[in-house]
Amino acid sequence: MAGYGLDKAVRASVSFDTPCGALLRELEQIWTEIGEREQDKDRMFLELEKECMRVYRRKVDSASAERAQLHQSLMAKEAELKALVASIGENTTQFKVDEKHTSLKDQLAAVTPLLEELRTKKEERIKQISNVQSQIEKIKAQISDHGYQNYDGCVKQLSDDHDLSTRRISDLQMQLRNLQKEKSDRLQKVFIYVDEVHGLCAVLGMDFAETVKEVHPSLHGTNSENSTNISDSTLEGLTQTILKLKAEKKTRVFKLQEIVEKLHKLWNLMESAEQERRQFAKVAAVLGSSEEEITSPGILSLDTIQETEEEVERLTKQKASRMKELVLKKRLELEDVCRNAHMEPDMNTAPEKIIALIDSGLVDPCELLSSIEVQIAKANEESLTRKDIMDRVDKWLSACDEETWLEEYNQDDNRYSAGRGAHLNLKRAEKARILVQKIPSMIDSLIAKTFAWEDERNVPFLYDGVRLVAILEEQKLRRAQREEDKRRCRDQKKLQSLLLKELIFGSKPSPRKTNSFNRRMSNHHSNGNGTGFMTPVPRRVSAGSATPELLTPRSYSGRYNNYFKENRRLTAAALNFSAVSKEDSMSSFASISGSEPDSPLYLH
Repeated sequence: MAGYGLDKAVRASVSFDTPCGALLRELEQIWTEIGEREQDKDRMFLELEKECMRVYRRKVDSASAERAQLHQSLMAKEAELKALVASIGENTTQFKVDEKHTSLKDQLAAVTPLLEELRTKKEERIKQISNVQSQIEKIKAQISDHGYQNYDGCVKQLSDDHDLSTRRISDLQMQLRNLQKEKSDRLQKVFIYVDEVHGLCAVLGMDFAETVKEVHPSLHGTNSENSTNISDSTLEGLTQTILKLKAEKKTRVFKLQEIVEKLHKLWNLMESAEQERRQFAKVAAVLGSSEEEITSPGILSLDTIQETEEEVERLTKQKASRMKELVLKKRLELEDVCRNAHMEPDMNTAPEKIIALIDSGLVDPCELLSSIEVQIAKANEESLTRKDIMDRVDKWLSACDEETWLEEYNQDDNRYSAGRGAHLNLKRAEKARILVQKIPSMIDSLIAKTFAWEDERNVPFLYDGVRLVAILEEQKLRRAQREEDKRRCRDQKKLQSLLLKELIFGSKPSPRKTNSFNRRMSNHHSNGNGTGFMTPVPRRVSAGSATPELLTPRSYSGRYNNYFKENRRLTAAALNFSAVSKEDSMSSFASISGSEPDSPLYLH
């Protein structure tokens, strides 16, 4: 078209086979028929060419603009594609555009599906990451003190979308798992602390709900684990609460144990009935228990402590009125212990003195009661040390009783009669004779045992207030005296028999017997006794540091006194044959017993 209007050669070169060329040819023919000049034809062809150039330019510019737009769009999508690939972290070869496509539209057509796929995957990644981050933030808010109060539960928009790779997701999930484990540990710790607070509140009788609400309101009345506060301040608050409750428990345990100890003393002192004690059985169990063992609900409540204190006050008031009775009862117990052991109780705590001291108010009845209890304990302890000797004394006294019975049996003229039970008495008499023969060895053994006991403890062994050794020595002396009296009695009977024969038959006694009797009489006279009988001199028993009161028994047991009385009766009866012999016997016995009226050998 550039050749039109330049010259005819150029116009001739235009192909008229094309629609444009056919139109130019038709236009030229029309101008020829009109008669246009050549200059005018060239001018109109030039104008027509310029107009065609403007149309082509507009088309070229439009196509160029479209190309640029397509190129820019392709570049933008490629850039976005690269950014998405880099953000997601996927394999780049999978999302690479095929270089065989040359046209821009083909390239755009190839990029667009890849881009849409990556955009979809990006949204999924964003949602996944946002969900994980939301859980992380939620747990952090629960752990944090301030974040928990300000957290509204909404999922925040992901601010950093440059890294959407699976590695980031894995890191976030690992962080979430760590936080979930920490949350689980904290929640478990909170539950343990809350259970411990609940147990302490139950024992102390305190309001559990109010106690934990002071730490955090979410610790009571919620069933969801997510609503339970697990922050550091909550754990610290629970720890301090537990320490405070344990300190309070320790204080109350110490206080209640002191009260219960007083209560036990009052129960034992007042000898309270089992029914009365049963009301405070659970409280009484606190005395022998440690703090960890005290778990009964309400056992350390203020009401329980107050009730126990009131019971102690009530018993204390009753104790004041019954103390005199209790002290006297303990004194009777002491006397029973001493009586059973044949010991003398302390006369400083005699009943009349006790009553006088309590009435005067000079002595605390509790101290007096404690003193008597100490005396009872000492008496029981001493009775154990005396048991072996006391058993031997009982055997000796039993043998003495059998000896008394045997003497009465021997004086019975009807003992060999064929009456009922005679054979039993014969058997008993035979056993009694064997037992009586052992009495001297019993006394000697008992004296040796008693001396050993006294040497070990450096105190005299008293029997009903009298030294036992003195009693045994006197009994040895008495038994020797009785044997001498029996021998004299036999001699007197022989003498009386000879005198009766001389009076009846008028015959003189044989010189041998008379001389023998005269020699015996002269021997008795040679001792210087007016009675004419040889009397053994009683020996004094050495008592060491013992007083004369210990050497002379003041009192004996019932059967011991009976034994001595019976001996005196039998001795006097055996010697009552004639006035002369009776006077001799009494003179001889008086020489043994001495002139002391307080002596147990003195005959009233």
